[in-house]
Amino acid sequence: MSSPRVPQAAVDGQFVNRWSGRAFASDSIPQPVIDSLFEAARWAPSCFNEQPWLFVYAAAEADLARMRSLPVAKNRSWADRAPLLVLVLARTSFEKNGKPNRHAAFDAGAAWMSLALQAHAHGLMTHAMAGFDEAAAYSLCGVSPQRYTVLAMIAVGKSGDAANLPPDLAAIEHPNGRKDAGRVAVPLSGIAALLAAGGIP
Repeated sequence: MSSPRVPQAAVDGQFVNRWSGRAFASDSIPQPVIDSLFEAARWAPSCFNEQPWLFVYAAAEADLARMRSLPVAKNRSWADRAPLLVLVLARTSFEKNGKPNRHAAFDAGAAWMSLALQAHAHGLMTHAMAGFDEAAAYSLCGVSPQRYTVLAMIAVGKSGDAANLPPDLAAIEHPNGRKDAGRVAVPLSGIAALLAAGGIP
């Protein structure tokens, strides 16, 4: 499989080699491996060590059957094969004082990345998706949208055969590239000129 991924600075290979494929094998994931994914997420940094994330997952067949009802049809065409489905939620207020936590989604994102990299270390693939029934997700988890925000849904599993994907998705089943480094990290002295030129496209 060809990859357009060429780092522009020295970086650990896990950051370049991890990618979000859709061709999952249906092989089950051992519980100790599943536990390690959430253990990695547990150690992510967060504002005031609030740890606002909550991962609700399905690995047992009965749970998977319920969780598979959530993705939109396009996502179901590939996510249904994944042996592990996860909802990522963030608690919207600080536990210690009840005040709104505007950093909750940022912190949950750090926890999700920790999970993704740990999955990659196990030889697993992860793919986060936004296309799912949010209202049904709240109902399925039994949580209030006033207390939590459902941010994303994740499919996890071994890489499988792209021939199992619809043709349009099979055609793009390869690692994608990234913007040039100069478009995502700018010295303070250069930000004014960048914004004057129309900002980051």
